[in-house]
Amino acid sequence: MNLATTIRGERFTFAGLVEVLAKANEEKSGDQLAGVAARTERERVAAKIVLSELTLGEMVDNPVIDPDRDEVSRLILDQLDDAAFRPLRGLTVGAFREWILDDATTGELLAAVRHGITPEIAAAVAKLMSNKDLVIAAAKIRVVTRCRNTVGVRGVLGIRVQPNHPSDDLGGILLSAADGLTYGCGDAVIGVNPATESVDVVENILRGLDRLIDAFAIPTQACCLAHITTQLACLERGAPVDLLFQSVAGTEAANRSFGVDLTLLREGRERVLESHDRRDVAWVGRQAMYFETGQGSALSAAAHHGVDQLTLEARAHGVARAFDPFLVNSVVGFIGPEYLFDERQIIRAGLEDHFVGKLLGLPMGVDVCYTNHAAADQNSADNLQLLLAAAGCNFFMGVPCSDDVMLNYQSTSYHDAVAVRSLLSLRPAPEFEAWLAARGFGAARAV
Repeated sequence: MNLATTIRGERFTFAGLVEVLAKANEEKSGDQLAGVAARTERERVAAKIVLSELTLGEMVDNPVIDPDRDEVSRLILDQLDDAAFRPLRGLTVGAFREWILDDATTGELLAAVRHGITPEIAAAVAKLMSNKDLVIAAAKIRVVTRCRNTVGVRGVLGIRVQPNHPSDDLGGILLSAADGLTYGCGDAVIGVNPATESVDVVENILRGLDRLIDAFAIPTQACCLAHITTQLACLERGAPVDLLFQSVAGTEAANRSFGVDLTLLREGRERVLESHDRRDVAWVGRQAMYFETGQGSALSAAAHHGVDQLTLEARAHGVARAFDPFLVNSVVGFIGPEYLFDERQIIRAGLEDHFVGKLLGLPMGVDVCYTNHAAADQNSADNLQLLLAAAGCNFFMGVPCSDDVMLNYQSTSYHDAVAVRSLLSLRPAPEFEAWLAARGFGAARAV
């Protein structure tokens, strides 16, 4: 590989692919914290030039983390479809970018090669794109998934109702969920983050959400976002699990810090699908997993191996891709300003994560969010939500008044969902929209 270039008489030489990828990344406080970021804008430009001239074959032949000591690297290589990759191997990253953005390159063409694209390739091409490029490229791609309803169809914007409660009070959770439903939200999932990691609490929430869905014949799915082992313990007790949730990261060590590995994820998916076969539910599809990711998660676990956070986020998407998920979302600003310092970095990361996930074939949503100590506000969240809606994001969060009273962070509200759908002529999931219309909810008519 050629790992050197000269700009205005200054020579830049990089030690390897890992350094090129890191220093070509847009400015992120997490990369600076890890000591892998470009020291100057000129060095960043130099890294982008070098990266643009590397071939996709060189990227595949030089894994950023040794497969002999990382199961995520092994998974990435095992996932690679040689037939889909063969026509891409000789392209440079820069030429690949040009091909993606070419008007003649349709979403169908991108879907045809998605299994020939590794996460590192997806991250690399994102580093060469502007924010506008990321929107335009992602808008070409639709990823449609099905569980109790259908999400991801062009023209559809799903919303996860997130009715969290600081003491896991079921009455409060159900009241908040019902409020979101009247705004036309909840088609992606009614998903609760429990305050307590308890099998009894999680089982109570799962059964309560299932009763709500059954009582009103709502064509949507429920999820309680506890640890996968807690959810599976509830399943053993006979609790209904529509979607099995887990946060995942881009390295084996980071996933181990979450208490998971690929074997556990495989076993969990199989058990949930087996339970679906026994339940009297009108399933419209076989997708049963919900994953969340976020730039900085591997670094926060001291498990980043010197790799930049966008590349590691793409590798987390590679993990998710292996399990045919119904939903994936980047909780983009949740980890904090140590990793994404301000609104500019949060907006950039949200657009990157969405594009990379879609390019790899994931049904991407984004939790457009920020913590209260970040240099961001609701205006910056509005900006990112509108950009992502234009980019064809599958779903956003619906949090009462945008303020999550359990997780103590700021996200997007039920009102935001109605506004964005109305502004961009987007609709709820088709089965859910028909349910809204049959009940005369104003949110159905507004869109």
